[in-house]
Amino acid sequence: MDKNDKITSGIRIEKKTIIGITVLLFAIMIFAGILTQVIPTGAYHTDSNGSIINGTYHEIPREDVGYSFWRVFLSPVETFIYSTGDALTGVSIILIIVLIGGTFLILDKSGVLKYMMNVVVNKFSDKKYVLLSVMIFFCMLLSSFAGILEESVTLVPLAVAISLSLGWDSFVGLGFSLIAVAFGYSAATFNPFNVGIVQSMANLPMFSGVLFRCFVFAVIYSILTFFLVHYAKKIEKNPESSLCYESDNELRERFLDKSETEKALSNPMMKKASGAFIKALLAVLVITVICLITNTFIEDRTISDIIGYLPLVSMAMLFTVGGMRAGYISGINKKELLSGFISGAKTILPVAPVIILIICVTYILKQGMIIDTLLYWVYSLIKEINPYISIIIIFFVICVFEFFIGSGSAKAFLLMPILIPIVDMLSIGRQNLIVAFCLSDGLCNVLFPTNGLLIIALGIINVSYFKYIKISWKLFLAEFAASIGIMALGTAIGY
Repeated sequence: MDKNDKITSGIRIEKKTIIGITVLLFAIMIFAGILTQVIPTGAYHTDSNGSIINGTYHEIPREDVGYSFWRVFLSPVETFIYSTGDALTGVSIILIIVLIGGTFLILDKSGVLKYMMNVVVNKFSDKKYVLLSVMIFFCMLLSSFAGILEESVTLVPLAVAISLSLGWDSFVGLGFSLIAVAFGYSAATFNPFNVGIVQSMANLPMFSGVLFRCFVFAVIYSILTFFLVHYAKKIEKNPESSLCYESDNELRERFLDKSETEKALSNPMMKKASGAFIKALLAVLVITVICLITNTFIEDRTISDIIGYLPLVSMAMLFTVGGMRAGYISGINKKELLSGFISGAKTILPVAPVIILIICVTYILKQGMIIDTLLYWVYSLIKEINPYISIIIIFFVICVFEFFIGSGSAKAFLLMPILIPIVDMLSIGRQNLIVAFCLSDGLCNVLFPTNGLLIIALGIINVSYFKYIKISWKLFLAEFAASIGIMALGTAIGY
């Protein structure tokens, strides 16, 4: 494996992309720091589970909080000292993306990636839009049912390679992988990480009201599929109309290299190597389903959280082991495997500081003690408003908190103790609140630049955040409009 191979194989993230995203996130950090200085500080009392006790909000003098604006610049260090939970989450994500980078260089250089891509393309070349529709459905179903999200970032490079091979662009590949998975969170049916947690906090039977949520799934799936199929047909007719066209050229050179593809197809061990990698992915899916079933019977939050991390850990381990084994079977020796893995890890490591900045935003707001103040303001604003208007306001409030707090479970424990009494007073069904929570959580996962997975994915395809928004804004507008209609319907039927 020579120097040139190391440069042209695997996942590459352009410095320009990383710099642009870093500047944006740093500006958001500054904005969060300013908010801590202008919004009154305050807090609610919490119970033994950490949930807010409604009616206990009280203001705290800013001098007692003692959070100065200049500490914003120390937050990357302070996060690892004073917020170990958030820091551990960040380190876990960084470790996973490093493993992904190393593994994908092996898959790319060995020819396994090209072999699998070629098999899919040849099989569905005459039914490409059927393939697109099925992939969207499958990825949405995984997250809607089993709560898979972080694991989906491993699908992005393969999905992009398939998309380019079928005459589309990298955005389509992102659409039927990460975006589809995130939208599956919006259309959650049995997802334990939003439906399960929120229903348990609302004292509702676990996974009750599923028929209406299946209707939500159908609506969200239809909009996403229509948008991506229409967009893909447009790009297929005129590839240069894609805003990703220039950045995709380098990807096309790597993934669509005919000589490399022919070399991979002529390798008699390639089928066995690909099978080894696919078995590893299937093992991750099996572990995820087992953890999902197990978590439905676990009431202890700590144990449930530990079980919830197992799919992510197993994905990192099995994905790496499966990729390395596939590379070895294809004919790469052990020394080249190790050096290739390290080279691949280095190419994606620049994303690490970005993840740290994202975590810092949440840390700044917590230390500034303004989150509870914002909740109190929301409560005061909507407690006596028309239920149709109130559920929409609640939806957008959750969206605002999603900007700063990406974790669905963290938002649930923060927001639900306040929102549940509000919807009861306004005669809004608690099931409708669950739908509003899921819709906002999933859509915003791939909308806001403070979501680490979105930033990683954009780095992989070398597309700036602003270019991504320019491509997808109509899709998000349609999904937000549909969400408002869904919540209005839920209010009308007393869901």
